[in-house]
Amino acid sequence: MNQPIINIQSRFRPEIEGLRVVAALLVAVYHIWFHRVSGGVDVFFVISGFLITTSIISTMNRTGEYRFLPYITKLMKRLLPSVFFILGIVLVLSWFFLPRSILGKTIKEIFASMFFYQNWQLAFSSTDYLDASQMKTPLEHFWALSIQGQFYIIWFLVFTFIFWFVKKYQLSNVKRLMNTVLGTLFIVSFIYSVYLTEVNQPFAYFITMTRVWEFALGSLLCINLSSIRVHKSVATIIGWLGLIGLILTGIVFNVSEMFPGYIALWPMICALFIVLSGTVDTDYGVKRFLGSPIMIKLGGISFGIYLWHWVILEFYRYNVQDTPGFFVGMLIILLSIGLSFFMTRYIEEPIRQSKNNRFSFRRLGLMGGINLLLIGSLVVGTWIGEQHLEKQMTAKNYPGAIAVENPDKVPKLDPIPSFAEVFDDLPQAHLDGSNQGLKETDLKIGEYGKTENYDATIALVGSSHSEHWLGALLKATKDSNYRVLSITRSGTRFSTGYEDDDLKGIWVQNVLDYLQKDAENIDLIISQATASDTDVDEIQQQMIDQLQFVHDAYDIEVLAVRDDPRYSFNVLESLETEGIKKTTKKMNAENNQQDEAFWNEFEIENDTLHKLDLTNYFKVNGKFKPIIGNIVIYRDNRHLTNSYSESFGPVFKEKIDAIVSDMDTP
Repeated sequence: MNQPIINIQSRFRPEIEGLRVVAALLVAVYHIWFHRVSGGVDVFFVISGFLITTSIISTMNRTGEYRFLPYITKLMKRLLPSVFFILGIVLVLSWFFLPRSILGKTIKEIFASMFFYQNWQLAFSSTDYLDASQMKTPLEHFWALSIQGQFYIIWFLVFTFIFWFVKKYQLSNVKRLMNTVLGTLFIVSFIYSVYLTEVNQPFAYFITMTRVWEFALGSLLCINLSSIRVHKSVATIIGWLGLIGLILTGIVFNVSEMFPGYIALWPMICALFIVLSGTVDTDYGVKRFLGSPIMIKLGGISFGIYLWHWVILEFYRYNVQDTPGFFVGMLIILLSIGLSFFMTRYIEEPIRQSKNNRFSFRRLGLMGGINLLLIGSLVVGTWIGEQHLEKQMTAKNYPGAIAVENPDKVPKLDPIPSFAEVFDDLPQAHLDGSNQGLKETDLKIGEYGKTENYDATIALVGSSHSEHWLGALLKATKDSNYRVLSITRSGTRFSTGYEDDDLKGIWVQNVLDYLQKDAENIDLIISQATASDTDVDEIQQQMIDQLQFVHDAYDIEVLAVRDDPRYSFNVLESLETEGIKKTTKKMNAENNQQDEAFWNEFEIENDTLHKLDLTNYFKVNGKFKPIIGNIVIYRDNRHLTNSYSESFGPVFKEKIDAIVSDMDTP
């Protein structure tokens, strides 16, 4: 018989099964009714660290060896059946019930979920300013599963190193080595998590390295649990405190904006308390509740409950309403439980419990292959639809903004871009990477049009609300001998309103330095001049002051463009889920141009800057519309599609030609 490499408690822990289902239900409840994050995922990570460490050490104690093939085989048989099955269901449902505008994003996330890198997919998209307002897919919650899969591979490597080190140097105090290695991982990951959460929280939330400390905590608990003694009365108190604290996590903290930094210690400690309390049998402890037969039964399917609830919830939101009532929400939870029982019994268990690996992997291969075929079918189907739509595209059929002059003469056709393409209908600067990222201050300048022997240089400067006019500017200048520069940074107005040491302020100063240095080669600056979502004159004035400074100090002509109308809701989402009539009604019910008083005064009093108010090109017969001239206007609640921007080409051309002509006149 093999000598145990380290003594651990490898017995069945009923309270952990109960804790798993509590975490799953908390995630579901907060998602369904509160549109918040509960912290339940963090508890899953701690439990996963505890359980996988128990399994690894138990295997080593029992067999005296630790090999990759049995480890990864067991892992794949545990994770892949449920993942492949749910992804297949989502693929089928997506064709019939998913808004076309997020179909492409969903396909990317399905593929990423199949290969367990979806957390990185979301990490990069969440830090893209223009991606932030896009609808969530029915698979966004799979990010946690991707991290879990990556963690299992990392932990195999970690323990392989530990066992190799033990054997090579004949170490007797294995526990100390494990505590040292895992403790170091905990500390390093925790420090990095706190740091990155402070400087780039959306990115920190999804990446693997900021979550390793949560798994490491569970592993450290596993290794040291047998050495910890808890008095019965203390166990009773900390167990209930842990459960109550866990339930309140999503209420006390805004998890989606504060985690995974040091605040995540709260649910971690709560889980720690519950596990510690479970080491002692007490009459009134939380273990009696969490370890009850019904909780153990539900704990066995908690994985499925977590995976199913979000899928059902999002399809309900797409097709019925955003926030379910109490009874519908309860039905979603019960349906998640029912589907989890079915999936566990008929899909997962036959594969996981089979002794015939060939049988198991044949089924997994079939399920994965079907999913890839479905993905291909969706991609091809979308492409065919796009090709059909492109055949109808002519200036007469799709005049866009110009249609407001004669709206009755425009034939009624399917709008462009198609809903499947709207969100990716971006300005060229965003597609080629010229647009500045939120964490960057060094200038990236996109150069377009004539780059040699040009007659004039036009610079588009400012935030995304300047950038989305690039399509119009490029259309306006395509037959002219002009050079076009794009100098934009997402979320950053060209304004005097930022502190010098702020990232936005640093970028603005870099722009000013560039304009000063190259002033004699820049003839015209075009920039957003107001923010239509606020009536605060100071904000509007700071943008005008910056443009006025450039005009006066650098002797550069300036075209100040009034901001486009903005809305409190996602226009594209409303257009798809509620239709054009309801969306039009919602648009006109809002005061979407709070900058009106300031703009009117600016037009009257300022005669040194050129001005362009395009408000009327967002209306038909006096009403704001989501589609004009058969072109979808918005890709979210405030940014224009590049297609609609391009339709302003003639308007910008007339204005620019007039300004340049005046400049050439002695």
